[in-house]
Amino acid sequence: MNQRKWMIGEFLGTFLLVLFGCGSVATAIALGAQVGLFQVAIVWGFGLSIAIFVTGRLSGAHLNPAITLSMVAFRSFPVGRALGYVCFQFAGAFAAALLIYCIYNGAILQFEQETGIVRGEAGSEASAMIFGEFYPNPGGKAISEEDRIAIGGRAGFLAEFIGTALLALVVFSLTDKRTNLLPEWAVPFAIGITLTVLISLFAPISMGGFNPARDLSPRLFSALAGWKSIPFTVNGMGWLTVYILGPVMGALAGGFVHRLLPAK
Repeated sequence: MNQRKWMIGEFLGTFLLVLFGCGSVATAIALGAQVGLFQVAIVWGFGLSIAIFVTGRLSGAHLNPAITLSMVAFRSFPVGRALGYVCFQFAGAFAAALLIYCIYNGAILQFEQETGIVRGEAGSEASAMIFGEFYPNPGGKAISEEDRIAIGGRAGFLAEFIGTALLALVVFSLTDKRTNLLPEWAVPFAIGITLTVLISLFAPISMGGFNPARDLSPRLFSALAGWKSIPFTVNGMGWLTVYILGPVMGALAGGFVHRLLPAK
């Protein structure tokens, strides 16, 4: 595979995924453009489908470090190239976060002023959620102690682990000629629909990221853009265990389950 092509593919594909997905969160939180979780979820799903259509021929459209690592484990994907994939996935996600900030920061500031949020102080996870993820889902508000008790780190981890495992299982099944029953043109739609369903189920718990690049790069950007330590302290080490380790372990589990399935 041409190195220049896969570099462009993973950067551009992850950029598009995060631009569409986090952009829908930005418009929902700051502008009230989306009504209800499903409208945000379906933008994420179609965003993933579009990203796969655009970049699948360039890199295979992993667009997710967890998927790339599971490809190393179960599809003999080269380790050296996997490291490059992951780097460009993180870079694409960071670039998308920067663009979202440039487009929507005025609206975000207005939202913060109207709701009494001081960026970088306690409670500003209500707007920081446009970029990184938190559990439970803030829903545009500060996370209350009651919510923290009801939905803790265990629930967040399970949501990200199970969601990513199911996503990986679908990806492995649809890219396996022995088990895939769909025509090639329909595969991106099926993967996008899967993401929509999973976000609809698990986003009330963990915001439904299932992708370390989608989470960590925008999270880091938000810390640099005025939210300071909030993205990394609201859930303690949950940013690592829930949103990095959870998806990676889940994708490996999904790939393992696919290997156990009979071909016919």
